[in-house]
Amino acid sequence: MTVFDEIAEKTGDDQWEEWKKEVLGARDEIAAFVAHRRLGGKAKEVIDWFEGSFNFCLQVTFNDGGPDAIIRFPGLGHTTFREEKIANEVQIIKFLREQTTIPVPRLISWGLTEDSPQHFGPFIISDFVEGVHLSDILRDPTDRKRLYLNPKIDGRTLDIIFDQIADILLQLFQFNFDRIGAISKDPTLNIWSVTGRPLTYNMNELATTAFYPVDKFPTAPFESASEYFRSLIYEHKTHLWTQRNLSTNLEDAQERYVARHLFAQLVDKYCIDDCGPFKLFCDDFRPQNMLVDPKTLRITAVLDLEFTNAMPGQYSSEPPWWLLLAGPDSYLFRGRTIEEFVAAYEPCLEQFLQAMQRAERARGTLHVDKPLSSLMRESWLTKRFWFNYAARKPFDVEVLFHNCLNEGGAGAESLDEEARAGLEPFVQMKMKQLRAYDNDCKKFL
Repeated sequence: MTVFDEIAEKTGDDQWEEWKKEVLGARDEIAAFVAHRRLGGKAKEVIDWFEGSFNFCLQVTFNDGGPDAIIRFPGLGHTTFREEKIANEVQIIKFLREQTTIPVPRLISWGLTEDSPQHFGPFIISDFVEGVHLSDILRDPTDRKRLYLNPKIDGRTLDIIFDQIADILLQLFQFNFDRIGAISKDPTLNIWSVTGRPLTYNMNELATTAFYPVDKFPTAPFESASEYFRSLIYEHKTHLWTQRNLSTNLEDAQERYVARHLFAQLVDKYCIDDCGPFKLFCDDFRPQNMLVDPKTLRITAVLDLEFTNAMPGQYSSEPPWWLLLAGPDSYLFRGRTIEEFVAAYEPCLEQFLQAMQRAERARGTLHVDKPLSSLMRESWLTKRFWFNYAARKPFDVEVLFHNCLNEGGAGAESLDEEARAGLEPFVQMKMKQLRAYDNDCKKFL
């Protein structure tokens, strides 16, 4: 299961804490900066701050009675490609506010590091939106340490939430793109298109917690789904070779090598709609990043859209992995089984697909050749869901492959001749890496 490089993590955490201390020490300057960018009354003060996995946010209030504002910085040490991340997210925010009714906070201003106070980093300033995190409404109240769906949650509550999220996903699904990558708008032609490489959640994770060589990431958009999946396969293998502590013993090294090579053989089986159309997909779209009115359960904001790209259509036509709040990898990491996950997931999936059908009926898309609800069911039944999910999980490819996709129990005997020849040298190399890593940990940690 998930193994991060502890030296990389500590390096990033130390950078984050030092940077955060400097940001908090400049609260008055930041408040004045936000007020200047807002073009309204003077700032009173920073009244609160919030930190997530990647971003640090400060809430600013003003003396003109207008709504508070949030300035959000991607945090040093926890985020790679900070400028690119912010620029991509700004384009997505503009697109969604222009083309959909999805509740995205109003963008007030944004800029790059050179534009920010004390060059703290690129930033987005937006309206502060009231609400509580949807995950807090849905979570099991008896387990405050881990995130699981409340097993006793009222079915009507889920219907209200699922109806809204189904409509959001249906709106996203209506847009078609001819390449895979980040989108932006041509101001002259007034056309939205793919103009940059896809910057994804897993790229950030690899760069910040595994010392992944960032020059090995893709640098341009992709023309086909199979080309993109083969890029992910390359990413999986590069990660396997370069993270020194990914394998903890000889057997583990062999299992990871075999699993990643066998997973690579599944691209032709599970890749569909190779030439598109490609659809908008956000790696981090989940209840933790949605705000709701706790009284009405109305979703008031969809947040953290930085990893949204035009992606293979099969990503957007898979059922949401987060219906239980915890994903299948989290179930396995916490000592549960895939069978337990499936048993809990499938009733929620049926309820969600019914909500999707209601959304399709409301928008008049239920009777198209293949409505989104049918595509989602097909993704689950064909196990394409598991292929998609594993492809996006570079730290957990092996366990997802063995538990969900390796129906015949294939092992090293199924590798091609070149891969079989490379197995033993690889295992020895990983053990040498691990010894060097352990020695460095003694000095560094």
